[in-house]
Amino acid sequence: MADSVRIGVVGAGSISVRGLLPHLSQQDLVGRVELAAVCDPVAGRAEAAAARFGVGRAFAEYEELLERGDVDAVTIASPIGLHYEQGKLALQAGKHVHFNKTMTLTVAEATELIELAKDNDLRIVASPGEMLRPHHVRTRELIADGAIGTLSWVSCGAAFGTYHEDESVRGGNDVLSNIDPSWYFRRPGGGPVYDMTVYALHSVTGILGPARRVTAMSGVRVPLRKDVRTDADDNTVMLIDFGANLFCVATGTAAGGMRGGFGGAYYGTAGTIDGLLLNDEPFDFPHRDPSELSPRGPGNQALLPHVTGVHREIEEQHVYEDVMQLVDWVRDDKPSIVTAEHARHVIDIIESGYRAAATGRTQDLTTTF
Repeated sequence: MADSVRIGVVGAGSISVRGLLPHLSQQDLVGRVELAAVCDPVAGRAEAAAARFGVGRAFAEYEELLERGDVDAVTIASPIGLHYEQGKLALQAGKHVHFNKTMTLTVAEATELIELAKDNDLRIVASPGEMLRPHHVRTRELIADGAIGTLSWVSCGAAFGTYHEDESVRGGNDVLSNIDPSWYFRRPGGGPVYDMTVYALHSVTGILGPARRVTAMSGVRVPLRKDVRTDADDNTVMLIDFGANLFCVATGTAAGGMRGGFGGAYYGTAGTIDGLLLNDEPFDFPHRDPSELSPRGPGNQALLPHVTGVHREIEEQHVYEDVMQLVDWVRDDKPSIVTAEHARHVIDIIESGYRAAATGRTQDLTTTF
């Protein structure tokens, strides 16, 4: 077993202030995790975050964190369009990496990082770890056992709504409460598919296995959000082929929601699984506590293995869980199922979906996991 894993937090934006930093600064992690460094390019933000959460060192420049932050691993919580370059620099500097979703924008970028980590005996955990949730594992078993007959099709997805504009860290009077959400609506890396539908795609592929083909329609439906001009697609509908004429409709839209949400709804010839319901009745799975669970909730995050005690009261529990998957891998040599290969396959679906929308041609997927 290694000593405490020294972690650097890359970006002190919304996900860090609401989730990563509050979780990783808790006393129950002493001896396992050291919150060693944080960086953010906004003047004073890293220093303010370090002061609030007891982080060892604060930097304005990411390269400085890698060079002088004295870290074993980084959790990259910057805008998605920066993940590939920042992940590459971390791996080249000998650091293990946790990627907040989505790991990269392209399959080629993901493959390069996977090979770089392998060549340097480094670990990558790439959020979101949807198959850590026991109800998803049980859903996979129920489908395989024929509980809903022959599975016919699946629906899943997510919508922006005004979620990012309305977060608690927006519109305040200091650097930790006036965080700009503009990147969510801009290329590269913005839009609800990279930011939110990625959860659904990890769930559905974790339950059904790798997909084979994808086609899509996509574009910008809401061209202006407050004073932010939208140039990243915010209205995307994909049709995903899993083989043997089994199809999934996946959405990443400006508003509304598809039945199934992040977990998916599974329609068979003898019934339906939707969230935690089998034919509208709760189904059993390990550690199920009806008092804590929402039948169709997007998270049920208290089921995650590291989400205990005080961590059940802090936001973004799934992000904390995925970081702890990396910590266990580094300290205890315990590999995680939250793999870069799975993340790459989901990236393949997204990248190919956008290409299909642009060309009007169905795209064959090139990856598996």
